[in-house]
Amino acid sequence: MGPSTPIGRLKENDVGTVTLGVSIAVPEPYGCLLQERRAGFGDPAAHGIPTHVTLLPPTEADPALLPAVEAHLTGVAARTRAFPMRLAGTGTFRPVSPVVFVNVVEGGAACSRLQKRIRGASGPLARELPFSYHPHVTVAHAIADEAMDRAYTELSGFEAGWTCASFALYEQGADGVWRKLREYAFGGGVGSVPAQGSPLDDAVGAIGVIAPGAPAAPVETAVTPSTS
Repeated sequence: MGPSTPIGRLKENDVGTVTLGVSIAVPEPYGCLLQERRAGFGDPAAHGIPTHVTLLPPTEADPALLPAVEAHLTGVAARTRAFPMRLAGTGTFRPVSPVVFVNVVEGGAACSRLQKRIRGASGPLARELPFSYHPHVTVAHAIADEAMDRAYTELSGFEAGWTCASFALYEQGADGVWRKLREYAFGGGVGSVPAQGSPLDDAVGAIGVIAPGAPAAPVETAVTPSTS
């Protein structure tokens, strides 16, 4: 979907708002790998949430604000430069929150700056967070402790890296599934990240994005997750 293509009418909930989120997709083959591992741990939300790093958590918005949201995100992306992202090892928010995640070990500072711009006080997505921002990739959430322990241990050797050159806007449907509405390439280009082998997103091309004057962003490396 190009920068000038308007988003179609969204599905309002019972209170007349839509639930939006903004995130950085983990590219293939790693996105699908982590999604399948999450499902394998018994997390029922695995196939309703494309593998990602959150920039804007679930946020209720007036559908009438969608043109302003589009313009705002286009502007934020246009002022952002591509940056390296690297994932390695696992962490957890337990006991505060029942979450196991893969660590963002490079690119976290850039994600933090980006999410602040997205939530900027002068923009249509302005909001405060109920917690300190901590970029991560969730691989287990609110499942049995034994399964959470498995996720923490079995993915402890996971590692992947790529050049991040876009983020995307998602809507959560009444069925709880998050669906991509539009992708925003940094520097004003048209970005594309492949689908995760599910009907959640349209297949939109090869790994990475093509930024203005730059080649496609390749995936750099990965280590097979530990199965011990």
